[in-house]
Amino acid sequence: MPCTTLLVGKKASYDGSTMIARDHDSGSGSFDPKKFVVVQPEDQPRVYTSKISHLTIDLPDPPMRYTALPNVIPDNGIWGGSGVNELNVSMTATETLTSNERVQGADPLVEYRPADGKNPETPGGIGEEDMLTLVLPYIHSAREGVQLLGSYLERFGTYEMNGIAFSDLDEIWWLETIGGHHWIARRVPDDAYVVMPNWFGIDEFDLEDAMGYQLDHMCSPDLPEFIEKNHLDLTMEGAFNARLAFGSHSDADHTYNTPRAWFVQRYFNPRSYSWDGPEADFRPDDDDLPWAMIPERKITVEDVKYALSGYYQGTPYDPYGKDESSPLRGKMRPIGINRNNFLSLVQLRPYVGEANRAVEWLAFGSNAFNALVPFYANINAAPEYLANTEAAISTDSFYWNNRLIAALADAHFRSCANLIERYQLSVQSRGHALINRFDKLFGEDLPYDDGASLCEEANEAIADMLKEETARTLAAVLHEASNHMKNAFSRSDA
Repeated sequence: MPCTTLLVGKKASYDGSTMIARDHDSGSGSFDPKKFVVVQPEDQPRVYTSKISHLTIDLPDPPMRYTALPNVIPDNGIWGGSGVNELNVSMTATETLTSNERVQGADPLVEYRPADGKNPETPGGIGEEDMLTLVLPYIHSAREGVQLLGSYLERFGTYEMNGIAFSDLDEIWWLETIGGHHWIARRVPDDAYVVMPNWFGIDEFDLEDAMGYQLDHMCSPDLPEFIEKNHLDLTMEGAFNARLAFGSHSDADHTYNTPRAWFVQRYFNPRSYSWDGPEADFRPDDDDLPWAMIPERKITVEDVKYALSGYYQGTPYDPYGKDESSPLRGKMRPIGINRNNFLSLVQLRPYVGEANRAVEWLAFGSNAFNALVPFYANINAAPEYLANTEAAISTDSFYWNNRLIAALADAHFRSCANLIERYQLSVQSRGHALINRFDKLFGEDLPYDDGASLCEEANEAIADMLKEETARTLAAVLHEASNHMKNAFSRSDA
């Protein structure tokens, strides 16, 4: 899916947490309703069959409980999205990536082929719909997540190029698939952040480390031979550049992918480089934007929300810009786009106990118009306001309320912008306050299992607050939009 990922190392975050976040977006012209659920071990399949690729895989026992953000309409599979398991290990899957013809020719994607009368059905590999379900319930660390998913890719292959993030209390790892069966992964530096649009992102990659101690790099075991045999290394000098070898270099990237990375890096490093004008150090159409960058200041939850809601505000590419005649207006693909389905930010906090360590911040709908709200992940059930999403539109659902708010506010952006700002400020402020209040009720030695009921109590209080603030904002935006209908007239009946 066309998404955007943002990863923040523990020394780059404001509170020492590791943070992994991702927008999940539908393809152009479509929308996928999402819900927040908890998958219990008894509900985890032991034999898994992919809807898209018709691949069947036996899964190990026992699985752990985990949170997920699956599709409401399961026609194309689960698409679990993002979540946290019982050991406070998190995963977000996936970021659809680009590739090139040399890679695809050397290791073709493993695509499903139906029976045609002459040949039997041939299953495809694994893909985005499968990965969270196949991996998150079984891993004990971020590093182990890379290893398990890598083994599946080597064994079954994949029918698409994807990037996947894993986090635990100490590390964040980013894995990118290469062709049908190959992959590389790099640990996010503790003092850095990584922004990933829909392109192959890892640049410098230490193959010696990946084939040796694997301190900061991992890869499929035959990757050096694969590179050499297929003449994939395009580096002239210096360290091996994985993006040059495995990524794309297309004109489409310069309106769809590179501008998103440019916007986020421009936000976190405004003074480190020149970002604007013909003499800029980095431009929105540059192919060499760094994969990882040290920010100028520590990054907060609100920074992540702002970055992953970006629509090029403050630049000539803003689709809501005042100069409607500008040819640059709306030229670049926004991060905060109409077809955002969810934003998930998992924060693993080192200063509290395991029972309340993982906080999953969630927003549904278009990020330019929604609010990010925290929920504890150590739960056996999610609040109904987020878990009860159905295909039918309903104001009892957080997802559908945010879709309605966005569609109304977009059409009346200038008059509704202040209402959205108040909504975001209020929800996020009250969310912090509720987390702070309930954190005080957890002891450092409270066993993980014993903390679940308190986490659920906190989440219900947060959901009640969220429902109140969202209903108030929908009413305000609806009133404003109604006042600006084309058939309005200034004279009242008298």
